[in-house]
Amino acid sequence: MQLTKQTTLLLFCAALSSRGGAQVSQPAAPSALRAPAERPLKSPEVGPDRRVTFRLRAPKATEVTLTGEFMQGSKPLTRDAAGVWSVTTDPLPPEIYNYNLTIDGVKTIDPGNPALKTGSTSATIQSLLEVHGDTPAFYDARRVPHGQIHTIWYESKSLNEIRRMTIYTPPGYDASGRTKYPTLYLLHGANADESAWTKLGHVNHILDNLLAEKKIKPFIVVMPFGYGAPPGTELFDGSFDSIAAAFGKDLLGDVIPYVEARFPVYKDRDHRALAGLSMGGVESLTIGLNHLDLFSYVGGFSAAVRPADFTRDFGALAANPQQVNQKLHLLWLAVGRDDGFLTADEALSKFLTAAKIKHSYQTSEGAHTWIVWRRYLRDFAPLLF
Repeated sequence: MQLTKQTTLLLFCAALSSRGGAQVSQPAAPSALRAPAERPLKSPEVGPDRRVTFRLRAPKATEVTLTGEFMQGSKPLTRDAAGVWSVTTDPLPPEIYNYNLTIDGVKTIDPGNPALKTGSTSATIQSLLEVHGDTPAFYDARRVPHGQIHTIWYESKSLNEIRRMTIYTPPGYDASGRTKYPTLYLLHGANADESAWTKLGHVNHILDNLLAEKKIKPFIVVMPFGYGAPPGTELFDGSFDSIAAAFGKDLLGDVIPYVEARFPVYKDRDHRALAGLSMGGVESLTIGLNHLDLFSYVGGFSAAVRPADFTRDFGALAANPQQVNQKLHLLWLAVGRDDGFLTADEALSKFLTAAKIKHSYQTSEGAHTWIVWRRYLRDFAPLLF
C-alpha cells in the first residue's frame, strides 16, 4: 500500500509521542507572550461629591505636589507601598480647570490625563480637569443646533508667511451669499494660538447656546494667530509694541480682506467687532480704537495694558471724544478682581472717563484665567450687532 505524505507525517508524529520523544509544540497564545501589564491609573477621578483624586505611578520619586486653578499654593501627594502617589481635593465647583504635577522639582503634566491645554509655546502646556455640575454649563455642548469650526490656511503678504486662522460659522450658515453676517474678530492671549478660543474658550458652544436661547443674532467669529511672528517665537516684551504692530498689519491687510473675499459678511464698520483677552485685549484696544473707520465694537478682556502707554496709544481719542463716541457702538472692558492687570485696567477706565470716552467697565470674581474669559464672552456677545 502506498502511503500519502500526510499519512506518513501523522505516523511519524505518533511514533515520537509513543516513545517519549520530542513533542510537537503549539504556538503560544498571544496573552502568554506579553508581560503582565500594570493596571492603568485613573487620574483625575471626579467623585459624585465633586471631590477629585489625582494619582501618579512613580515608585522612584521622592516628592510629588499638585498645583491648579482650584487651589491656593500647592498640595503634596502621598505615596503608597506600590509606589502610587495620590491626593484628594475638597469638593470643587463645576468648572474647567488647569493643573500641573511637580515631580522632584520638575513641573509636568498628569501622564494619566489626555486632556491638555496647549498653545504656541511650551509655557502654556497644562493638564485640564473638567468638573461637571448637575445641569449643563453655559459652555457645554447641548442638544441645540451647532455651528461649524473651520481651519483656514492663508498667505500673509504683510508678514511674508503662510499662516492659519480658525473661523466659526453659526448653525444654519448660508454660504451662498443670500444672507450676510456680521463679524467678530476674536483674539487670544500670550503663549496661545488661533485654536485657543475653541479648545479652551468653547466659543462655538457658548454661541450655539446663546443662539438657541435667542440672546444673540447669528454672526461669524474669526480667530487669527495673534503674534506677528511664527508660532514658538517669544515676543512678549511687556509693552506689546512689536506684537501689536506686526500683527496689526496682518489683521488689517490680510485677515480681514481674506475673510471678506470668501465669506458672505458685511463689509462696513457697523457690522465689525474686535475683542480679545490679555495680550489680545491690548491688541484689540490699540488696533480697534485707532481704526474706528473699521470697527464700531471693541472689547478688552483682562487687557494687558500699561498706563505708561495710554497717552501714546489712546491720546488721539482724547483729542476728539465727541467724534469717538459717535462712532463707537460699544467699548467694553472687564477684569477679574484677582487679576494682576486689575490696577492697569482700572487706570485705563479712569483715563477714558477723564477723556469723556463712553465705555463699559466691570470687575468680576476671578483671576487671569479662562474661567473668567469664557464668562466675558458670554456677557459680551449679546451686546453686539
